[in-house]
Amino acid sequence: MTAHAVPVAKLSDAEYKRRTRAWALYDWANSAFATTILAAVLPVYYSQVAGSTLPSAAVATQYWSVTLSISVFIVALISPILGTVSDIMRGKKKFLSVFVTIGVIGTGLMVLVDSGDWLLASILFIVGRIGFGAANVFYDALLPHVAREEDQDRVSTYGYALGYLGGGLLLAINVVMIFTMDGNWGVRYSLLSVAIWWAVFSIPIFREVPEPVSVSKQLAPGESLWRVSFGQIWTTLSHISQYRDLFRYLIAFLIYNDGIGIVISVAAIYGAELGFGSTELILAILLVQFVGIPYSLVFGNLPSQGNKWQPIYVAFVVFNILVLPLVGILGSRLLPQSLTGTPSPDFVAVGEAVGQGSHAVLDGGFALAGQWTEERVSADLLGTGCSWYAFWCNEAENDAFYVSSPEPNSEVRLPFNGQALRLTHSTGPDHGIWNVSIDGAPLLNEDGEPVQIDAYSESLRYAVTSSFQAEGEGVHELILTNDGGRNENSSGDLLSVAAIEVLPPLRDSNLGGIIGILLASQAVAAVFSLLLGR
Repeated sequence: MTAHAVPVAKLSDAEYKRRTRAWALYDWANSAFATTILAAVLPVYYSQVAGSTLPSAAVATQYWSVTLSISVFIVALISPILGTVSDIMRGKKKFLSVFVTIGVIGTGLMVLVDSGDWLLASILFIVGRIGFGAANVFYDALLPHVAREEDQDRVSTYGYALGYLGGGLLLAINVVMIFTMDGNWGVRYSLLSVAIWWAVFSIPIFREVPEPVSVSKQLAPGESLWRVSFGQIWTTLSHISQYRDLFRYLIAFLIYNDGIGIVISVAAIYGAELGFGSTELILAILLVQFVGIPYSLVFGNLPSQGNKWQPIYVAFVVFNILVLPLVGILGSRLLPQSLTGTPSPDFVAVGEAVGQGSHAVLDGGFALAGQWTEERVSADLLGTGCSWYAFWCNEAENDAFYVSSPEPNSEVRLPFNGQALRLTHSTGPDHGIWNVSIDGAPLLNEDGEPVQIDAYSESLRYAVTSSFQAEGEGVHELILTNDGGRNENSSGDLLSVAAIEVLPPLRDSNLGGIIGILLASQAVAAVFSLLLGR
């Protein structure tokens, strides 16, 4: 059963509400793609798993960025054409269904992506991203045919809020899947769940929202739909100089919207490279999702003419702009460090023990036992080479030096002042297993077992990081030992190290307390807005 094209003004209240709810629910459906695929799960999975056969994580990130750019370019190229075609023929809903199908298929097939499948992941993501972006063109185009003019801001806002909620809920479910399923299956089934979620919750818009009436009767005999469509685009572009404000808006929106989209799509990878754990990254994205629900409703009601709540919303926004930075500044200075997580002073060098910062293995401070060979790895191979526009950059300065030893009992020692460390090393088909000790005693994991680094991988990969932590702050000595052990698939027992970074002091914070303070500030903002916004 599908709805008939009855003008919005002639709909009963019940039918009108049913159509607007169905339209808004599509945002609930496709926002799963925005959260799990674009923002939280796929970027890190691409960098660490699908791109595991690439020379380094930085190279994988570059490939991901290129994939994003290609998908954005294709969507930007076809959207004006498709929009014009759908305006001429009766096809908005038809095109929506086509691109939803394309997006769902591309997304669902991502369940096939496993270690080293970066090319497959790129192709499927581009297909899914085209479906997602192009479908949004026709989804937005349906709004004037679904909601009355005076209700369009409210209905659009309702859709945004549902999108934040739906995307956040599925991401929360995906977190459980990722941490409870073995291997990569948690992530792979999470990617598949996005396709299922998107498809199932798209059904209401196809059932309840009719195809808008077309203007195809204006086509003269012998006229081609595509020729007329391209003609309209050319006419619009040739006259756009007469609408300077509109032209500036379109340019600004293109830069802002796509720029923000790219930042969101690489934020999780950037956070992972900074050392944030997967749990922290996903929780941060979840927090943004659920915070966005009330604020989308607030901002969506700001432009509504004649809304008696508008002054209150404006007062609420102004209060937050002024007060939230003050809450952050005063809180970091006045509240306990255990609550706010403000950083402690940096670790400094003490005698022969190095202090906070990254220390290359050839820079001194290290003690090497056994026979070691040096290897210079180019910045291009590491993915840290100079950009084409950085004419001032000396690419050789970004090269990295690795020292390697296949000898059993060869050691790397580094005395340091601190607690947490990050080791940069390589992995490969001829790499072995290394033992990790601190202050002469084996470092133990949470299960009480000795920490070891199994550096085997199917292909050579540089700039791999492993993190360790001593029991407490102070002067310690890290010892990495090649004991001659190896993975059953490895052809050697090579130990290869580039650098060790002494990380800043660990920061403890109380997320619940911080959220409580923010909620209290919002309660004060609400009272303030009600008193002064009337």
